[in-house]
Amino acid sequence: MKKKLKEKIKEPERYKVVMYNDDFTPMDFVVDILENVFHKTESEAMCIMLRIHQGTKETVGEYSYDIARTKADICTRRARKEGYPFLVKVEQ
Repeated sequence: MKKKLKEKIKEPERYKVVMYNDDFTPMDFVVDILENVFHKTESEAMCIMLRIHQGTKETVGEYSYDIARTKADICTRRARKEGYPFLVKVEQ
């Protein structure tokens, strides 16, 4: 007698990558990050950057944990290399 097993495949949890506004990181640096790390178009990047600048923070994407963490780390490393205090966090 064969037993049928029913497997449920669970989608991985999604994590938000959130960028925070500060008074020191140049707007063009944020646009460049959005275009090159998050693959946004120039117009999408400009809109997101302006929302970050006008508010306190903005979610720029939702990914599996490993991808979200990697993108946040890339942003932080690039910002520190340029001397900016740019803050990018991963939130559930």
